[in-house]
Amino acid sequence: MKRYPPNFWLLCLSSFLFFSSFNMIIPELPDFMRTMDGERFIGLHIAVFTITAGLSRPFSGKLTDKWGRVPVMVVGAVVTGVVTLFYPLVITIMGFLILRFIHGFSTGFTPTGQAAYVADVVPDDRRGEAMGLVSFFGMIGMGIGYFVSSKVVMAFGMNGLFLISSGIAVLSILIISGLKETVAVKGKFSWQMLKINWGDVYTPAALRPAVVMMLNCFCFGVVVSLFPDFSVSLGIQDKGLFFVYFSAASLISRVVGGRLSDLFGRVPVIMASLLLVAVGSTLTGLSSTPFMFFASAVVFGGGYGLASPSLFAWVVDVTPADARGKGMSTLFLALEIGIGAGAFLSGLFYKGDITRFPMIFGGAAFLSVLAFLYLVLTRPKKA
Repeated sequence: MKRYPPNFWLLCLSSFLFFSSFNMIIPELPDFMRTMDGERFIGLHIAVFTITAGLSRPFSGKLTDKWGRVPVMVVGAVVTGVVTLFYPLVITIMGFLILRFIHGFSTGFTPTGQAAYVADVVPDDRRGEAMGLVSFFGMIGMGIGYFVSSKVVMAFGMNGLFLISSGIAVLSILIISGLKETVAVKGKFSWQMLKINWGDVYTPAALRPAVVMMLNCFCFGVVVSLFPDFSVSLGIQDKGLFFVYFSAASLISRVVGGRLSDLFGRVPVIMASLLLVAVGSTLTGLSSTPFMFFASAVVFGGGYGLASPSLFAWVVDVTPADARGKGMSTLFLALEIGIGAGAFLSGLFYKGDITRFPMIFGGAAFLSVLAFLYLVLTRPKKA
């Protein structure tokens, strides 16, 4: 696609490598924790990772605008590369959780810089499509990371997995380091840049997209938390199949949705995606056969993927160029709050009772409808 500069495709490649690197180790971490008698803390390693990612968003957003897109992306990739090398050295569960906490900074930094960089280098009329392409490469990397994880362990052991993961992060760093900085006037790093106030946490320009992102991601948090148990309740042995169907539909719709939002506007595409997510979530909750369950995954994944690039492009549309990092930080923070709240509250209400699935997924669907109504009610008088 000649309409995109070479730096854009290099960024896509680095995104693929970055997401491959840190997702590659996730499937094997529960077994790694068991070697340290940390089985009762297995659910915690994702939580501390996510908490750090959320806490780091305001810092990464401010640094992206003040220090530059490239150095922020490099910091995130370096954290992944270095921290992964330390996992084989930990011998206590506390040391492991500290590493997971530090590792979370990687996803708090690199994706924020990536999104702002894309907005800087692509044509305005292709912004949604470009966001979809970058997320497409990231999801491919994530999927491959999950897919090869166990195979790498069987071939090279856990230490080999950590070493290969770190090596892939280094390749990502090399690519990012070669990108041309897009911030015209960037400052030299100083500790003063790490001083955060409320204005660095939230930007009013991104309010509408952030509210929609948070409500929509609540559904995703519910699905991620409960689909393994739902699969078992339907007699599905391969608990990952639901996510395979979800991811395939999401990958296709991300590219298509981004382009549609360029042609017809962000809000109409997002509104359509919210209705798809609501339908998909409702169907999931009512599923009584594997076929219906997997069909709901396609509908849900298609809707979720349709919304993502449109929301990111929308933030770029309404945020000044010198505040894009802060705008992206606001949106990512809403994403993490939504996923975290969905996962936590659904687990709290579920309590192992599969008869509650319809109510839980119906409640998640209601929040997507609520996001739809929010867009209708807050639509500017002069559209």
